[in-house]
Amino acid sequence: MEDDIDPDQSSWADLPDVCLRHVFHWLDDKDRSRAALVCKKWSQAMYSGSLWRTRTITFNGRPSRAHTFEFKTALWYVKKFGKYLEHLEIKLLYPYNTVFTRKFQATMRGLLSHLGKCNSRLVSLSIKNLELDRLVWRTMVRAQFIKNLGTFLKRMSKQLDYLNLKGARVTLEEGCGLLNSLSCLTNKSFISEINIEDFFSLHLPVYNSTLFHQTVSKFHSLVILTFNYNCVSDELLDILREHSAHSLCTLNIKCHIHDPHGQVVWGMSWANLAKRAPKLNVNFFFERVMRHDHLARILLVEIPVRSISLRSCYFSDPDWMMRPTLTNLLPAYWHVLQKLTLEVNNDHELLDNELLQLILSCRRLFFLKVWAFLSVTFMERLLHNRAERKCFLTTIKVRIYTARQETSEEDRLLRDIYKKFKNLIDSELNYFVITYPMV
Repeated sequence: MEDDIDPDQSSWADLPDVCLRHVFHWLDDKDRSRAALVCKKWSQAMYSGSLWRTRTITFNGRPSRAHTFEFKTALWYVKKFGKYLEHLEIKLLYPYNTVFTRKFQATMRGLLSHLGKCNSRLVSLSIKNLELDRLVWRTMVRAQFIKNLGTFLKRMSKQLDYLNLKGARVTLEEGCGLLNSLSCLTNKSFISEINIEDFFSLHLPVYNSTLFHQTVSKFHSLVILTFNYNCVSDELLDILREHSAHSLCTLNIKCHIHDPHGQVVWGMSWANLAKRAPKLNVNFFFERVMRHDHLARILLVEIPVRSISLRSCYFSDPDWMMRPTLTNLLPAYWHVLQKLTLEVNNDHELLDNELLQLILSCRRLFFLKVWAFLSVTFMERLLHNRAERKCFLTTIKVRIYTARQETSEEDRLLRDIYKKFKNLIDSELNYFVITYPMV
């Protein structure tokens, strides 16, 4: 078809290669294939390695002809252009029965085997939410998938820099086996970022596992580590201090109500790590762990906390009080806290004054997200203090819970408050505030 193009009539014929590759970059697989049929030059652009450095493959468990077609073509392209891959993301959606998981396992076996042989560039791998503890995974299928993944990680261990296995839900032995695959060649791993949030099955007290401590000790250049609080112990913090203090920047720690979190961790262990890792920031995400005595055991003053998220997920407990956390616990981080998220059902206590005082005391706080029972006047007081530079928020996202179905009066007051501080909001704030009936 190349000879049919008249250069005098089409500027596309003289489009520089770099521009043509940029056009192809924005096309999906189907459109790229069609475009490659236009002429030899466009066909050559299709095979440019820069187009295939990043890939997301979605395995959708819902039976559909379209899903089946997308599934096959995506795999075909990875096998064809897999040698160029640098960033690979695998998405597993709605694995609804054992037939699908068996098909997924068989396909991944071929895919990982192919990439292991042809690829020498992969630096980033993400396979999230496998949920291998579900009944849709038969024992043999699950075991074979874990074995194939471990073999692949072993092959890629020298080049892989980022691994995300969030939500895998494996046993302690399986999980440590997969992580050990990254260091089995030299007994050391220099991977910089690992996400093992919800990596282990629920209820496991990983913090007292010698096997886990031995596994983590093989990582020598961690920069970002995302994991659960049921992994935290004095031993773990000492291992991070010894092997990764020179590089460690971020710890993202999730604590869920169903995960063991009653272990004692000494503040001195945190202090020693923070001293050796001066760039360290710690982000905490609490799911339904709201009681002050539980939080006080975890949120020690020695921790360089940058972000705290407390979510009760609409659960209301009349015996639980949020006020002590706002007045006694969180103010300890006034000099380091930058982001605060509160999603709480405080229908039995008012928190306006305590929350405002906390915000004003945190001199580095720039992000605030609150879903709670608050009075509308709280927003006016907050914006008034922001206008007077008594706080330094740049993002304010508030959902004001109300026990009444009718919120027209509250909405009118919020509009008036917005008009009053419109110049400030429009010029300096990422601002979103609504009312939300909780009936």
